[in-house]
Amino acid sequence: MRALISVSDKTGIVELAKELVSLGVEIISTGGTYGKLKEAGIPAIEVSELTGFPECLDGRVKTLHPAVHAGLLAMRSNPSHMKQLADLNIETIDIVVVNLYPFKATILKDGVTRLEAVENIDIGGPTMLRSAAKNYQDVAVVVDPRDYDKVLSELKQTNEISLDTKFYLMQKVFMHTSSYDTMIADYLKKERNDKELPETLTMTFEKVQDMRYGENPHQAAAFYREIGKKKGSITDAVQLNGKELSFNNINDTNGALELLKEFKEPTVVASKHGNPCGVGSADNIYGAWKKAFGADKVSIFGGIVVANREITLEVAQEMKEIFLEVVVAPSFEKAALELLQTKKNIRLLELKDIEVPQDENAYDLKKVNGGLIVQTIDSKLLNEEDLKVVTYRVPTDKEMEDLRFAWKVVKFVKSNGIALAKDKQSVGIGPGQVNRIWATKQSIEHAAELINENATKGAVLASDAFFPFDDCVEAAHKAGITAIIQPGGANRDEDSIKKCNEYGIAMVFTGMRHFKH
Repeated sequence: MRALISVSDKTGIVELAKELVSLGVEIISTGGTYGKLKEAGIPAIEVSELTGFPECLDGRVKTLHPAVHAGLLAMRSNPSHMKQLADLNIETIDIVVVNLYPFKATILKDGVTRLEAVENIDIGGPTMLRSAAKNYQDVAVVVDPRDYDKVLSELKQTNEISLDTKFYLMQKVFMHTSSYDTMIADYLKKERNDKELPETLTMTFEKVQDMRYGENPHQAAAFYREIGKKKGSITDAVQLNGKELSFNNINDTNGALELLKEFKEPTVVASKHGNPCGVGSADNIYGAWKKAFGADKVSIFGGIVVANREITLEVAQEMKEIFLEVVVAPSFEKAALELLQTKKNIRLLELKDIEVPQDENAYDLKKVNGGLIVQTIDSKLLNEEDLKVVTYRVPTDKEMEDLRFAWKVVKFVKSNGIALAKDKQSVGIGPGQVNRIWATKQSIEHAAELINENATKGAVLASDAFFPFDDCVEAAHKAGITAIIQPGGANRDEDSIKKCNEYGIAMVFTGMRHFKH
């Protein structure tokens, strides 16, 4: 039995080779791996001795030779194949242990050049892996050091590797080479600054953790992250306390973080089931917390809280009194952290680059039965030059400040969505209704129920899409709302504008909608 060993990640390779030799396996090796085995006193044949051809082109060509690939691809059960090997004086190779040039580690380095990245694209390694995996009935191919023990255990017990294990190893090879090639393609796309949606879409992610379950206990789930530097995302956060994050924790926290990134001033966002339930901005984080909490003291129970400033002891003292699932902030005062850590189940996440915006070229993916719909993320808020006051009355400076605040909030409310705001605080949110008037009425009713009956007096209203009728303006007037921001573009825009003029409500069109389904 012969094994070809050529690895970039040399974890456990000396121990594996020693065990293989003790089992009577002859070792063939290349380059740095050959040197490491020889240094450890392990007998090995250099691949150039096998091929009768020296390595060349600075090691770019080592294993691309019939003496290697015929030995891998020959089907032992095919007499014609075996006769050809004998005629060519080529011996079979039964085990391949290969992992690839560190392309991922290279592109993650600061200041990496294109030349460095391209030089770390492995050619011979994937070719050997694919050859060996194609002939999995006869060749065991190991790409993951975590499988070394499995292979050795079977060899020691039966002097062979089972067909089932070979098939398992084959699957891992093609998953590995697929991911490797996808990383390269993704790097080249970014290097070219190619913004087009590709004709064929391949993506690769690496597992962070398995989860207890998905959205519901009967659904399996795992958490994966994109390969690359993703500052400001939940994958970059450091957990300081609490149980591991659940599927719903991660989904809800991500939504809250997306909204938080729209704000520069001290801001707190409370979220529940993918929708904001309380948002507040102030001169300091305590003031922002008071507004976010005060906006909806009921829904925040068991919710997610994210903040773009350090959590102070003053904030932590109030947070401790309610049940929160997750708190995310760029940092925690020492005393605040110690206090919150007395609640063993609260998940505390430190995300230092919490303000870093999402890559505007990132994809938003939704799985549908039999396919995938893909779009670039909704990275824009509005275009200033497109803002248009369409009523006789122009919003005051204070109203305009609140309109901008409400527009940021409603962007992240599930459609049909309505957000009410006053004094840079959300006072009513109506998410996910099947018509806009229901969302409007819901936001007004919740403001009266959760804050007070005067909460909407002097407030502003933001709608994620246009008003098809003037009924939302009618409801806003009855609630005491004084200004509205919406995309405009309905056939009956004029009806809503006339109604606003009748009631003295200022209305601003953005020319941009923010559906969130």
